[in-house]
Amino acid sequence: MTDDTSKEIFTFPKWTWILRPGIAVAAVGGLVYAVVLVYVGFSPKATDVGYMPTQPVPYSHALHVAELGMDCRYCHTGVEVAAAAAVPPTQTCMNCHSMVRAESEKLIPVRESFATGMPVEWIRVHDLPDYVYFDHSAHVRRGVGCVSCHGRIDTMEVVYQAEPLSMGWCLECHRNPERHLRPVEFVTTLDWVPQEDQLELGARLAEVNHIDPPTDCNTCHR
Repeated sequence: MTDDTSKEIFTFPKWTWILRPGIAVAAVGGLVYAVVLVYVGFSPKATDVGYMPTQPVPYSHALHVAELGMDCRYCHTGVEVAAAAAVPPTQTCMNCHSMVRAESEKLIPVRESFATGMPVEWIRVHDLPDYVYFDHSAHVRRGVGCVSCHGRIDTMEVVYQAEPLSMGWCLECHRNPERHLRPVEFVTTLDWVPQEDQLELGARLAEVNHIDPPTDCNTCHR
């Protein structure tokens, strides 16, 4: 003879029912987040070579850098001391253009910005995903030239993305930095050419300056 009272049917309490919609929303939200993450992370703004947006002001690096001899650091003041290279404020432009081509129609957005105090809405070209950390100063102060990431920007009428900026591309440089190293005084000299084999020079600079780039995840993902 069996005791039916010993048999119990396990059921979740009624209060747990309210969790079901939340779980469904979380599942759908997680899927949407993953799709957006992949879409943004692999969008032209992040990885595609050749991304070249139209800027509000037609600024030519070929003119300012190659012809006029302006140093990168005149406009990008944070490149040696901060993670971000910095976009120059309008005042930097007006240092010259209050006198040089002061009435040019191309510079109307600059003059309006200077008059109103509102920044020029430049479009970022080299735009890494938010989950990636990159420190300009750490690279520039160790002898990684601007050309390594930005290409021959001194020849560009319109700036475009010259390198993929992908994780694999960054890791390749961290594993084999020799081909990107140069004397620190030449980091912003975009047309600089080594007077000896680049790999030999890079290996020597890496040894002298104790350059051994990390490849662990938290170097870039913090």
